[in-house]
Amino acid sequence: MRKLLLALLFILYTTMLTAQETIDLWPAGAIPNSKPASIKEEQERTEIVRIKNVQQPTIAVYLPSKRNATGQAVVVCPGGGYGVLAYDWEGTDVAKWLNAHGIAAVVLKYRLPDARTSVTPHLTPLLDAQRALRLVRHHAGQWNIRPDRVGIMGFSAGGHLASTAGTRFDTGKASSPDPVERYSSRPDFMILMYPVITLSKPFMHKGSATNLLGANPPAGLAESYSNDLQVGPQTPPTFLVHATDDAGVPVENSLVFYQALVRHKVPAELHVYAYGGHGFGLAVGRGYLSSWTERCLDWLKALHQ
Repeated sequence: MRKLLLALLFILYTTMLTAQETIDLWPAGAIPNSKPASIKEEQERTEIVRIKNVQQPTIAVYLPSKRNATGQAVVVCPGGGYGVLAYDWEGTDVAKWLNAHGIAAVVLKYRLPDARTSVTPHLTPLLDAQRALRLVRHHAGQWNIRPDRVGIMGFSAGGHLASTAGTRFDTGKASSPDPVERYSSRPDFMILMYPVITLSKPFMHKGSATNLLGANPPAGLAESYSNDLQVGPQTPPTFLVHATDDAGVPVENSLVFYQALVRHKVPAELHVYAYGGHGFGLAVGRGYLSSWTERCLDWLKALHQ
Protein backbone atom coordinates (compact mmCIF):
# COMPACT_ATOMS: atom_id res chain seq x y z
CA MET A 1 0.00 0.00 0.00
CA ARG A 2 2.85 2.37 0.90
CA LYS A 3 4.55 1.68 -2.44
CA LEU A 4 1.30 2.42 -4.29
CA LEU A 5 0.87 5.69 -2.41
CA LEU A 6 4.44 6.74 -3.20
CA ALA A 7 3.92 5.88 -6.86
CA LEU A 8 0.75 7.98 -6.99
CA LEU A 9 2.51 10.91 -5.31
CA PHE A 10 5.37 10.66 -7.80
CA ILE A 11 2.95 10.70 -10.74
CA LEU A 12 1.16 13.71 -9.26
CA TYR A 13 4.47 15.54 -8.72
CA THR A 14 5.78 14.90 -12.22
CA THR A 15 2.44 15.90 -13.73
CA MET A 16 2.61 19.21 -11.90
CA LEU A 17 6.02 19.89 -13.49
CA THR A 18 4.80 19.37 -17.05
CA ALA A 19 2.88 21.70 -19.29
CA GLN A 20 -0.87 21.89 -18.71
CA GLU A 21 -1.33 21.61 -22.46
CA THR A 22 0.59 21.78 -25.69
CA ILE A 23 -1.00 23.64 -28.58
CA ASP A 24 -0.14 23.62 -32.26
CA LEU A 25 0.66 27.15 -33.39
CA TRP A 26 -1.05 26.81 -36.73
CA PRO A 27 -4.13 24.95 -38.00
CA ALA A 28 -3.40 21.61 -39.64
CA GLY A 29 -2.24 22.05 -43.21
CA ALA A 30 -1.96 25.84 -42.85
CA ILE A 31 1.58 26.41 -41.61
CA PRO A 32 2.81 29.52 -43.42
CA ASN A 33 6.10 29.70 -45.32
CA SER A 34 6.52 25.93 -45.19
CA LYS A 35 7.10 23.42 -47.95
CA PRO A 36 6.84 19.64 -47.96
CA ALA A 37 9.92 17.72 -46.86
CA SER A 38 10.74 14.24 -45.60
CA ILE A 39 12.69 15.63 -42.64
CA LYS A 40 11.56 14.49 -39.19
CA GLU A 41 11.89 16.25 -35.87
CA GLU A 42 14.73 14.92 -33.72
CA GLN A 43 15.34 15.12 -29.99
CA GLU A 44 18.64 14.51 -28.24
CA ARG A 45 18.40 13.85 -24.51
CA THR A 46 21.75 14.13 -22.75
CA GLU A 47 22.41 16.65 -19.97
CA ILE A 48 19.83 18.87 -21.65
CA VAL A 49 17.11 18.27 -24.24
CA ARG A 50 18.01 19.53 -27.71
CA ILE A 51 15.43 19.61 -30.49
CA LYS A 52 16.10 20.12 -34.18
CA ASN A 53 14.19 19.86 -37.47
CA VAL A 54 10.98 21.20 -35.94
CA GLN A 55 8.16 20.70 -38.45
CA GLN A 56 5.10 21.28 -36.27
CA PRO A 57 5.68 24.36 -34.09
CA THR A 58 3.91 24.40 -30.74
CA ILE A 59 3.58 26.22 -27.46
CA ALA A 60 3.75 24.33 -24.18
CA VAL A 61 1.55 26.17 -21.69
CA TYR A 62 2.62 26.50 -18.03
CA LEU A 63 0.17 28.26 -15.74
CA PRO A 64 0.42 29.19 -12.06
CA SER A 65 -2.56 28.63 -9.83
CA LYS A 66 -5.32 31.16 -10.37
CA ARG A 67 -4.84 32.47 -6.85
CA ASN A 68 -1.15 33.25 -7.49
CA ALA A 69 -1.51 34.58 -11.03
CA THR A 70 -0.11 38.08 -11.54
CA GLY A 71 -1.73 38.47 -14.95
CA GLN A 72 1.66 38.54 -16.66
CA ALA A 73 2.65 36.01 -19.31
CA VAL A 74 5.95 35.33 -21.06
CA VAL A 75 6.58 33.58 -24.37
CA VAL A 76 9.91 31.80 -23.83
CA CYS A 77 12.21 31.29 -26.84
CA PRO A 78 15.04 28.78 -26.21
CA GLY A 79 18.37 29.40 -27.88
CA GLY A 80 20.58 27.16 -29.96
CA GLY A 81 22.12 29.25 -32.70
CA TYR A 82 19.07 28.85 -34.98
CA GLY A 83 20.28 25.27 -35.48
CA VAL A 84 18.73 23.51 -32.46
CA LEU A 85 16.58 24.43 -29.46
CA ALA A 86 17.94 24.05 -25.91
CA TYR A 87 14.41 23.13 -24.98
CA ASP A 88 14.56 22.44 -21.25
CA TRP A 89 17.68 24.42 -20.27
CA GLU A 90 16.37 27.68 -21.76
CA GLY A 91 12.71 26.72 -22.04
CA THR A 92 10.75 24.48 -19.72
CA ASP A 93 13.05 25.05 -16.71
CA VAL A 94 12.53 28.78 -17.15
CA ALA A 95 8.76 28.33 -17.43
CA LYS A 96 8.66 26.50 -14.08
CA TRP A 97 10.67 29.30 -12.45
CA LEU A 98 8.23 31.90 -13.79
CA ASN A 99 5.25 29.84 -12.61
CA ALA A 100 6.70 29.74 -9.10
CA HIS A 101 6.31 33.52 -9.05
CA GLY A 102 2.77 33.68 -10.42
CA ILE A 103 3.74 34.35 -14.04
CA ALA A 104 2.26 32.31 -16.88
CA ALA A 105 4.77 30.98 -19.39
CA VAL A 106 4.52 29.37 -22.79
CA VAL A 107 7.58 27.65 -24.23
CA LEU A 108 7.83 28.19 -27.96
CA LYS A 109 9.04 25.25 -30.01
CA TYR A 110 9.68 27.28 -33.13
CA ARG A 111 10.69 26.18 -36.60
CA LEU A 112 14.32 26.72 -37.42
CA PRO A 113 15.38 28.36 -40.70
CA ASP A 114 15.98 25.62 -43.26
CA ALA A 115 15.82 25.98 -47.03
CA ARG A 116 14.60 22.39 -47.28
CA THR A 117 11.45 23.11 -45.26
CA SER A 118 10.86 26.88 -45.61
CA VAL A 119 10.05 28.98 -48.66
CA THR A 120 11.94 31.94 -47.16
CA PRO A 121 13.97 30.52 -44.24
CA HIS A 122 14.74 33.75 -42.38
CA LEU A 123 11.02 34.56 -42.02
CA THR A 124 10.05 31.27 -40.41
CA PRO A 125 11.10 31.77 -36.74
CA LEU A 126 9.56 35.24 -36.61
CA LEU A 127 6.23 34.02 -37.99
CA ASP A 128 6.10 31.45 -35.20
CA ALA A 129 7.03 33.96 -32.48
CA GLN A 130 4.40 36.43 -33.66
CA ARG A 131 1.79 33.70 -33.75
CA ALA A 132 2.68 32.63 -30.21
CA LEU A 133 2.13 36.17 -28.90
CA ARG A 134 -1.23 36.35 -30.66
CA LEU A 135 -2.27 32.94 -29.31
CA VAL A 136 -1.51 33.94 -25.73
CA ARG A 137 -3.69 37.03 -26.09
CA HIS A 138 -6.42 34.93 -27.71
CA HIS A 139 -6.45 32.65 -24.64
CA ALA A 140 -5.92 35.41 -22.08
CA GLY A 141 -9.30 35.04 -20.37
CA GLN A 142 -9.02 31.26 -20.18
CA TRP A 143 -5.46 31.40 -18.80
CA ASN A 144 -5.95 34.26 -16.25
CA ILE A 145 -3.69 36.57 -18.26
CA ARG A 146 -4.06 40.24 -18.98
CA PRO A 147 -3.70 40.77 -22.75
CA ASP A 148 -1.71 43.96 -22.13
CA ARG A 149 0.88 42.11 -20.01
CA VAL A 150 2.19 39.59 -22.54
CA GLY A 151 5.96 39.66 -22.99
CA ILE A 152 8.64 37.65 -24.72
CA MET A 153 11.90 36.21 -23.41
CA GLY A 154 14.77 34.75 -25.37
CA PHE A 155 18.18 33.22 -24.77
CA SER A 156 21.10 33.65 -27.19
CA ALA A 157 19.64 33.13 -30.70
CA GLY A 158 16.26 32.95 -28.97
CA GLY A 159 17.10 36.45 -27.74
CA HIS A 160 17.62 37.49 -31.33
CA LEU A 161 14.20 36.07 -32.19
CA ALA A 162 12.62 37.83 -29.20
CA SER A 163 14.23 41.16 -30.11
CA THR A 164 13.12 40.70 -33.72
CA ALA A 165 9.55 40.22 -32.51
CA GLY A 166 9.97 43.34 -30.37
CA THR A 167 11.10 45.47 -33.30
CA ARG A 168 8.90 43.96 -36.05
CA PHE A 169 5.26 43.72 -35.05
CA ASP A 170 1.78 44.70 -36.13
CA THR A 171 -1.51 45.51 -34.43
CA GLY A 172 -3.31 42.50 -35.89
CA LYS A 173 -5.35 41.88 -39.00
CA ALA A 174 -8.86 43.00 -38.11
CA SER A 175 -10.45 41.41 -41.18
CA SER A 176 -8.75 38.01 -40.85
CA PRO A 177 -11.09 35.00 -40.81
CA ASP A 178 -8.72 33.51 -38.20
CA PRO A 179 -9.59 35.15 -34.86
CA VAL A 180 -6.04 34.59 -33.56
CA GLU A 181 -4.59 36.75 -36.34
CA ARG A 182 -6.72 39.70 -35.22
CA TYR A 183 -4.58 40.18 -32.11
CA SER A 184 -1.47 42.34 -31.91
CA SER A 185 1.93 40.66 -32.17
CA ARG A 186 3.70 43.42 -30.21
CA PRO A 187 5.18 42.10 -26.96
CA ASP A 188 4.46 44.33 -23.96
CA PHE A 189 8.00 43.75 -22.64
CA MET A 190 11.16 41.85 -23.53
CA ILE A 191 13.65 39.86 -21.45
CA LEU A 192 16.83 39.24 -23.43
CA MET A 193 19.37 36.82 -22.01
CA TYR A 194 22.88 36.99 -23.52
CA PRO A 195 21.11 37.76 -26.81
CA VAL A 196 22.40 37.69 -30.33
CA ILE A 197 21.51 41.21 -31.52
CA THR A 198 23.66 42.17 -34.46
CA LEU A 199 24.18 40.02 -37.55
CA SER A 200 26.81 42.39 -38.90
CA LYS A 201 30.51 42.51 -38.04
CA PRO A 202 32.39 42.92 -35.74
CA PHE A 203 30.22 41.55 -32.90
CA MET A 204 27.98 39.14 -34.77
CA HIS A 205 27.57 35.49 -33.84
CA LYS A 206 28.54 33.88 -37.10
CA GLY A 207 26.72 30.59 -36.52
CA SER A 208 23.38 32.29 -35.86
CA ALA A 209 23.86 34.65 -38.79
CA THR A 210 24.66 31.83 -41.21
CA ASN A 211 21.83 29.61 -40.02
CA LEU A 212 19.27 32.41 -40.24
CA LEU A 213 20.37 34.25 -43.38
CA GLY A 214 22.47 31.72 -45.29
CA ALA A 215 26.15 31.78 -46.14
CA ASN A 216 25.81 34.58 -48.69
CA PRO A 217 22.77 36.70 -47.80
CA PRO A 218 21.50 39.41 -50.14
CA ALA A 219 22.82 42.91 -49.59
CA GLY A 220 21.07 44.64 -46.70
CA LEU A 221 19.53 41.52 -45.14
CA ALA A 222 22.09 41.28 -42.31
CA GLU A 223 21.53 44.93 -41.49
CA SER A 224 17.75 44.47 -41.44
CA TYR A 225 18.20 41.68 -38.86
CA SER A 226 20.69 43.65 -36.76
CA ASN A 227 18.08 44.58 -34.21
CA ASP A 228 19.94 47.45 -32.58
CA LEU A 229 19.30 49.26 -35.88
CA GLN A 230 15.57 48.48 -35.76
CA VAL A 231 14.76 49.98 -32.34
CA GLY A 232 12.14 52.73 -32.34
CA PRO A 233 9.94 54.61 -29.87
CA GLN A 234 7.37 51.77 -29.87
CA THR A 235 9.91 49.08 -28.99
CA PRO A 236 8.73 47.58 -25.69
CA PRO A 237 10.52 48.02 -22.33
CA THR A 238 13.48 45.66 -22.15
CA PHE A 239 15.52 43.82 -19.52
CA LEU A 240 18.96 42.57 -20.64
CA VAL A 241 21.50 40.23 -19.02
CA HIS A 242 24.96 39.38 -20.34
CA ALA A 243 28.36 38.26 -19.07
CA THR A 244 31.51 40.22 -19.80
CA ASP A 245 33.44 37.03 -20.52
CA ASP A 246 30.91 35.68 -23.04
CA ALA A 247 33.16 34.26 -25.77
CA GLY A 248 30.25 33.01 -27.87
CA VAL A 249 28.07 36.09 -28.20
CA PRO A 250 30.11 39.17 -27.24
CA VAL A 251 28.64 41.44 -24.58
CA GLU A 252 28.63 44.27 -27.14
CA ASN A 253 25.43 42.75 -28.51
CA SER A 254 23.54 43.75 -25.37
CA LEU A 255 25.43 47.05 -25.07
CA VAL A 256 24.48 48.31 -28.53
CA PHE A 257 20.85 47.28 -28.03
CA TYR A 258 20.69 49.03 -24.67
CA GLN A 259 22.20 52.19 -26.19
CA ALA A 260 19.61 52.12 -28.98
CA LEU A 261 16.80 51.79 -26.43
CA VAL A 262 18.14 54.75 -24.47
CA ARG A 263 18.39 56.87 -27.63
CA HIS A 264 14.74 56.20 -28.37
CA LYS A 265 13.70 56.76 -24.74
CA VAL A 266 12.50 53.18 -24.31
CA PRO A 267 12.63 52.04 -20.65
CA ALA A 268 15.54 49.62 -20.33
CA GLU A 269 17.60 47.85 -17.69
CA LEU A 270 20.94 46.17 -18.37
CA HIS A 271 22.86 43.82 -16.06
CA VAL A 272 26.39 42.89 -17.08
CA TYR A 273 28.10 40.26 -14.91
CA ALA A 274 31.84 39.86 -14.68
CA TYR A 275 31.65 36.11 -15.29
CA GLY A 276 29.25 33.54 -16.64
CA GLY A 277 30.38 32.82 -20.16
CA HIS A 278 27.63 31.93 -22.59
CA GLY A 279 24.50 29.89 -22.10
CA PHE A 280 24.22 29.93 -18.30
CA GLY A 281 20.42 29.66 -18.22
CA LEU A 282 19.04 30.13 -14.72
CA ALA A 283 22.64 29.98 -13.38
CA VAL A 284 21.66 27.58 -10.61
CA GLY A 285 24.66 27.05 -8.32
CA ARG A 286 26.67 29.79 -10.05
CA GLY A 287 26.93 32.13 -7.07
CA TYR A 288 26.30 35.83 -7.67
CA LEU A 289 25.44 35.16 -11.31
CA SER A 290 22.20 33.51 -10.22
CA SER A 291 21.03 36.85 -8.81
CA TRP A 292 19.85 37.84 -12.29
CA THR A 293 16.59 36.00 -11.60
CA GLU A 294 15.82 38.20 -8.59
CA ARG A 295 16.67 41.36 -10.53
CA CYS A 296 14.38 40.22 -13.32
CA LEU A 297 11.49 39.55 -10.95
CA ASP A 298 11.96 43.00 -9.38
CA TRP A 299 11.81 44.53 -12.84
CA LEU A 300 8.69 42.57 -13.81
CA LYS A 301 6.93 43.69 -10.64
CA ALA A 302 7.85 47.33 -11.25
CA LEU A 303 6.58 47.29 -14.84
CA HIS A 304 2.94 47.65 -13.87
CA GLN A 305 3.17 49.68 -10.68
